[in-house]
Amino acid sequence: MLLTITTTASPATDLGFLLHKHPARVQEFGQSFGTATVFYPEAGEERCTAALMLEVDPIALVRSRGKGSPDFSLSQYVNDRPYAASSLLAVALGDVFRTARAGRCKARPELPGTALPLELRLPALPCRGGPDLARRLFEPLGWEAEAEALPLDEGFPEWGESRYVRLTLRGDARLADALNHLYVLLPVLDDGKHYWIAPDEVDKLIRAGEGWLRGHPERGLITRRYLGRRWALARTALARLAELGDETEDELEPAVSEEAPAEETAADEMAAAEAEARAGEPEGADAMGGVPAEGTPAGTAGALDAEVGAAAGEESRPKAKPLNLQRREAVLARLEELGAVSVIDLGCGQGELVGALLARPRFARVAGTDVSSMALTIAARKLRLDRMPDAKRARLTLFQGALTYTDKRLKGYDAAVLMEVVEHVDPPRLAALERVVFGQARPQHVLVTTPNVEYNVRYEFLTGLRHPDHRFEWTRAEFASWATRVAAEHGYQVAFEPVGDDDPEVGPPTQMGVFTRDQRS
Repeated sequence: MLLTITTTASPATDLGFLLHKHPARVQEFGQSFGTATVFYPEAGEERCTAALMLEVDPIALVRSRGKGSPDFSLSQYVNDRPYAASSLLAVALGDVFRTARAGRCKARPELPGTALPLELRLPALPCRGGPDLARRLFEPLGWEAEAEALPLDEGFPEWGESRYVRLTLRGDARLADALNHLYVLLPVLDDGKHYWIAPDEVDKLIRAGEGWLRGHPERGLITRRYLGRRWALARTALARLAELGDETEDELEPAVSEEAPAEETAADEMAAAEAEARAGEPEGADAMGGVPAEGTPAGTAGALDAEVGAAAGEESRPKAKPLNLQRREAVLARLEELGAVSVIDLGCGQGELVGALLARPRFARVAGTDVSSMALTIAARKLRLDRMPDAKRARLTLFQGALTYTDKRLKGYDAAVLMEVVEHVDPPRLAALERVVFGQARPQHVLVTTPNVEYNVRYEFLTGLRHPDHRFEWTRAEFASWATRVAAEHGYQVAFEPVGDDDPEVGPPTQMGVFTRDQRS
C-alpha cells in the first residue's frame, strides 16, 4: 500500500525537515506486520514528493493479531491488507512520522506551524460508504477531496464498482494536521482495525483529533468507527470532546436509541458487529473490554442491538425500530402490566432504562446498579442528577455492585430486570447470580432478556456470537431449560415472550423470560 505527500512550497525540500526523513535516503522501518519504507520519488526546489510504502507480511500479520482483533477466517493469509490503505497504514504512519505528527522540528522550529500547499494521494483505499463518505469526512477539514470509485475489474466494467476508492486530497494545511487527519480517518473509512481496541485508543483519538474533531459534522460517525463501535469507549470519547467546549456529550452524539446514520448500511453494521464491545452502553450487558463480565456488566445492550436491529432489514427498506428500543419498550410494558411500583435495573449501564422508568410516575422507587463505576458516572451525567428535581431525585438510587455477591441493597423491590446480562457471565458463575437474584433478593417479578442465537443466521455478515464478550448465547430451548430450572429451584413461575420480529423459522432476535414468585413458596 502506498501514500504520497507532495508540496510545491519553496523550497519544497523543506518537506524533508518536517518529516525528519532525508530526501537523499531510502529508509526502512520494521513493523510487527511488515516493513514501512520512506523514499522520495522527486525532490526539487519547486516540487518535492515523499512516499510511504508499506509491505505487509500476511503471516506476520496473523501472528501479531491480538485477542479480539478481526479474524479473516479462511482468508487470514490472502486478503486486501497488503494492497489497500487501512488501519495498517495508519499505524505505520503514526510510527514512522511520529515527530512530524506532533508538530516538532528542531532544525527548523518555524516550519511546523506553517501551512503548506499539499497534495496527498492514496491509490487504493477501502471505503465503506463510497466516494461520498470520503468527501464528507475530508472536505469539512478544508481539503479539496477527489474520490474515484475503482471498478472491480477494468476488463469487465459490467461487474460494477468495488468498495475501494482512489483518493486525492489538495489544500493548504500544516503537515502535522494533514498526517493526523489521515491517522484518524483511514481506519474510519476502512471501518475496521487489525488490532484489539483497548481503552487507550480514546487518548489516541483525542490527541490526533485536537483542534478539528470536536467541530467536525461527522464526529459521531468518526468516533464510533475509529473505536470499533465499542460504545463505552465512544461515549467516553464524546464526553471528553464535550469537555473541550460548551456542548454536552448528548449534543455531540445522539442517544444510542436513535437510528444509526443512513450511510452506515446493514452490511456496515454487521461487518463490525463481532468486534463491538458493550460495557457502558445504555442498557443490557454486552460488556466490552476492560469491564469484568462476572459481575453483570449490564451496561451495554444499546449500540450493537441498535445496529443489529437495523441490519436485519435491507438497506433499501426504511430502518426498523432499533432492537434495543424494542426491548426497552417491551420491558416497560410488561412491568406496567405486572403492576410493579418499585423496580431495580440489574446492570443499568448508562441508565437508559432507569431514565425511562423515572419518566413514568407510576414507578415510585427506581434503582440501578452496575459493576462499572465509569458506566454509573456516565449514567449520572446523562440523567442530569445535578439538575434533577428533588421529587424525582428522591425516587432514584444508583450504586455499584456485582450480581454474583450477596448484597442487601438488592432486596425490597417489586421487580428486577436483567437486560442482556446473563450471557456475559461465565457459566460457572451463573449459579452465584441465580442464588443472589432469585434466592436472596427474591423480588416478586424478575424480567430476563437474552439474545436468541438461532436468529444469528439472519445477520449476513455475523460469524460466531454477536460479539467477543459473550460467554454463550442460548437457543430458545436452552433458555427455556435454564429458566424453568431456576424457577423450580427458587419458587417462581416463568413465561416466555418474544422481543422483536418473531421469525417463523428461527424465532425473535431477543427472548424474554418473565418470572413471577409463587405465593405458595
